[in-house]
Amino acid sequence: MLSNRASAGLRPASAMVMRAIFLFFVGLLVVLPVVAISLEAFRSGFGSLWKQISHPQALAALWLTLRMAMIMVVINVVTGTATAWVLVRNRVPLRGLINALVDIPFAIPTVVTGMMLVVLYGPHSVLGALLGRHGVEVVFSRPGIVLALLFVTFPFVVRAVQPVMMEMEGDMEEAASTLGAGRMRTFFQVVLPTLLPAILSGAALSFSRALGEFGSIIIVAGNIPMRTQVASVYIYGEIESGNPGGAMGLSVVLLVISLLTLLVLNLLQQRSQRHAATI
Repeated sequence: MLSNRASAGLRPASAMVMRAIFLFFVGLLVVLPVVAISLEAFRSGFGSLWKQISHPQALAALWLTLRMAMIMVVINVVTGTATAWVLVRNRVPLRGLINALVDIPFAIPTVVTGMMLVVLYGPHSVLGALLGRHGVEVVFSRPGIVLALLFVTFPFVVRAVQPVMMEMEGDMEEAASTLGAGRMRTFFQVVLPTLLPAILSGAALSFSRALGEFGSIIIVAGNIPMRTQVASVYIYGEIESGNPGGAMGLSVVLLVISLLTLLVLNLLQQRSQRHAATI
């Protein structure tokens, strides 16, 4: 009886300690940096900030970043979902090894990723020379940006979809098949609605990650203004050239886009959970 009272008395105290640790580290690692860069960006006024953001080179870098990230997301959603499906639903050889290889992009430095892509697709490589003869350039061009983004963000969709697919029961699919629905119709009307929240989660995380990718892109695509210069590389160039205001402006834009993306994702997930609870 006494031990139960003691443990009950410790629970509120331990909860307060955990809450304090959580708030401290979230404030120190997330909130304070966001507030600091926002205040620094607006220090000279909105007019000065807008001038830096609306610079033609900054707009070109931002637009290129958004386009390449969207292309990557579309490809990543398809390939990531297919990979998760194969790993969960099919007995492929060396499935354990393949499952471990999915996380390789998380472990490899992005600069090394860029070097690997240059070695594979560079003009002096066999594959790069073959593509070059057909007019396809990968290194120092936009396809290289998409490939780099695909490599570094590939695990996000796979790891978001895979647990949901593992928890899915095959009863609904079997029922749809019994009623005469084909495989494609079953997938789009039964399986896909269940997987959609996880797919959107992986897509949003991939998109946000792609906005700030630097190491692999600067190796693969270089820093060619108005052609292959993405936002992160532009920000680095502005800092190197002694224009922190230009770097702050585009940094705030990327921060806002990332926060809005994650906010919309959170709202969609909450709506999906409420809808599932009412079924």
